[in-house]
Amino acid sequence: MVKIIKPEEVGSLIKDGATIYTCGFGLAGFAEEVTMAIEQSFLDTGHPRDLTVYCSTGVGNFKDKGLHHYAHEGLLKRYVGGHYAVAGPAMTKLAVENRIEAYNLPQGALALLPRNIAGHRPGFISKVGLGTFVDPRIEGGKLNSITKEDLVEVIQLSGEEWLYYKAPKVDVSIIRGSVADEHGNITLHREGIIVETTSVAQAAKACGGIVIAQVEHIVKAGTLHPKDVKVPGITIDYIMVAKPENHYQTMGTYFNPAFAGDIKIPVHSLEPLELDERKVICRRAAMELVPSAVINLGIGMPEGVAAVAAEEKVDQLLNLTTEGGVIGGVPAGGLDFGHSVNAEAVIEQPYQFDFYDGGGIDVTFLGLAQTDPLGNVNVSKFGGKPVGCGGFINITNSAKKVVFCGTFTAGGLKVAVADGKIQIIQEGKNNKFIQQVEQITFSGKYAAQIGQPVLYVTERAVFELTGEGLELIEVAPGIDIERDILSHMEFKPIMKDVKMMSAAIFQKTWAELAKLIGNK
Repeated sequence: MVKIIKPEEVGSLIKDGATIYTCGFGLAGFAEEVTMAIEQSFLDTGHPRDLTVYCSTGVGNFKDKGLHHYAHEGLLKRYVGGHYAVAGPAMTKLAVENRIEAYNLPQGALALLPRNIAGHRPGFISKVGLGTFVDPRIEGGKLNSITKEDLVEVIQLSGEEWLYYKAPKVDVSIIRGSVADEHGNITLHREGIIVETTSVAQAAKACGGIVIAQVEHIVKAGTLHPKDVKVPGITIDYIMVAKPENHYQTMGTYFNPAFAGDIKIPVHSLEPLELDERKVICRRAAMELVPSAVINLGIGMPEGVAAVAAEEKVDQLLNLTTEGGVIGGVPAGGLDFGHSVNAEAVIEQPYQFDFYDGGGIDVTFLGLAQTDPLGNVNVSKFGGKPVGCGGFINITNSAKKVVFCGTFTAGGLKVAVADGKIQIIQEGKNNKFIQQVEQITFSGKYAAQIGQPVLYVTERAVFELTGEGLELIEVAPGIDIERDILSHMEFKPIMKDVKMMSAAIFQKTWAELAKLIGNK
């Protein structure tokens, strides 16, 4: 029988040295109050301690919530996660200072791993991560010197290389739902995205472990519609009812019925972007759209592609998706990232990654950070501090086309865009095109081997990945190649047939995107 527990009982359920698999996305699907209870038990009694925690995504609010509660030396022995920055600076500090064993693995691999554990399979096999820092021939996803065990291996199947992500033995699964009945059956109907909740619960049961679930309400047995139940009571051992302030739908919102799909709201046209370097970059990137494209937009600069498409009246061509499982609608940004209003469908995160890994994305637009002569891109580690790869590796590994979007330099860049050309007023202090990236989050070598089309779009130049390395293929009107490009790169790109970027995208009014896409 399922037992209803109070926060002060949680700590005694978890043994020292236990392996915990939890889930969440920001704060979506994350059992905040259960985790707070674990932290409090450790602070009061010193137990449980030496925990290993697995989680597929970035969970927290970048400061004091989510996985931040595990960020105590002694409480946490090992963290295996898809992201670090979202968990807050305390978790990052533990990793940098060698006070925990720290791994960063692709979000999709960690979202799919519990389903394999649940079926008593030894792990998860994928090509995602080959050639990146996750590849054991490079770093193996290890983030510091005390992290020794190999959690990823290279294996050969039918003459091809694959990465084998090893399955841990799960002692405790910690999940979250909306409503539970007296038998432990749980709905997720108030969630905006559906993470790997069911798989995580089943993983613990397959290992002989326990499952602790956090919910908002408990109702009478037999009152839930069976099709609304996403986690059956046969997989649940303990249930705790949380306070509203510890059950946020997103990192910044307690509950929005539009995220849950309960209501549809009128969405006004996106305001046109100001004619600056971002608009130029997003216009050039949008030229890579194809009719009825399934796309994924990264956070930040690439979000402007949607605004450009709306202004050019081709937004109906965008089938926007998020790695959290949302399909269609208008993606939210900021602390609501991963959610959408007016979504057409919300599927479980593992199924979204099956779709992504299977090549379901036609084109992805992602941020451009450090880039080297081989076309490698780093977005996961800077100045020795882990940020985390999140879903970046899954998305870039299998998309039919990858378009990296970002300014050519960073740190104080100022430009003027007018009369069909661009002028550099003040150059950025930091070069992005460097001799060697700090960490390989995207492997240019692997992409070239599989023939994946990859572009690197900036406000003054466009580069293309070739089998020989990075090639400069377009230069903006008003830009001098030697003065404005080569002098701010730590390497010389391949240059064979450099063309001029369309002057039209540097004008106040463009109105050419619909025609460009229609001709494809």
